[in-house]
Amino acid sequence: MTEEPSDTAHREVPARVDSELSRAERTLRDAGIDSARGDAEWLLAAVLEIDRGRLLIVDGLDQETRDRFRGLVDRRARRIPLQHIVGTTSFGPAELAVGPGVFVPRPETEFLAEWAVGIADGAGIVTVVDLCSGSGALAIAVATMLPNARVWAVERSPEALEWLRRNVASAPPQVRDRIAVVAADVTDAAQMHAMLPAGSVDVVVANPPYVPQAARVAPEVAHDPADAVFGGADGMSVITPMMPIVAELLRPGGVVGVEHDDTTSAAVLDVVGAVGAFDDVRARDDLAGRPRFVTARRV
Repeated sequence: MTEEPSDTAHREVPARVDSELSRAERTLRDAGIDSARGDAEWLLAAVLEIDRGRLLIVDGLDQETRDRFRGLVDRRARRIPLQHIVGTTSFGPAELAVGPGVFVPRPETEFLAEWAVGIADGAGIVTVVDLCSGSGALAIAVATMLPNARVWAVERSPEALEWLRRNVASAPPQVRDRIAVVAADVTDAAQMHAMLPAGSVDVVVANPPYVPQAARVAPEVAHDPADAVFGGADGMSVITPMMPIVAELLRPGGVVGVEHDDTTSAAVLDVVGAVGAFDDVRARDDLAGRPRFVTARRV
């Protein structure tokens, strides 16, 4: 008499999490991704809809979950940005929705947010303007960390404005109620003056398009809007016309911080100095020692 196979014999054996992560890490590393292990963990956490730190307590992955995970890994191996795949990115205290049509904020820009908060903290009610706001990363982070700030987020691109408005609307009420989103070109003096009176701003932060057109960039940058990345042949096509307008917006004693390419620090210092309205002009490095942004004070 033939013995019937038990249910256990037909039961799928869940894949080990560490084995799947190691496989994904190899795939991503072979694709030239330096953050292969971290990206693999973020992708699996997204599939499982859990925090990355909870992967340690996951017992195993069923076939459907494994297939979904491997599909995301294959997309990342094609150098689609991790943030586009999972649909979000963290920036300081903010969680932002990102995707095609908006620049994905980089961790290095958090230094600019921290500088702005540090210089404005304790100063009473302050007016902060975030130029070339994109996803709203700087505006939302500053408003979150600086509860006495009224923030204006300025963006020109219609596609980026959709993401900006979405992210501001998703912020907690005590944050979003202090952020005004404005559609304007930061190099157009008339548009900027219609937004805010001259001499009414305490702090300006800007992460404008600044990469020189011929610069070599990572494959993921192809998924960012080109007009949010490249600043003309020398990387200065937005910064140069923007700075006299910034000078007019700032009150005496107001400050500005502008992020730039790591090859253009000297050029930005020259442009800021040439405006003739600033003192205490300084080049500032990130933690890796690369020139990251320039700050100045309105005289």
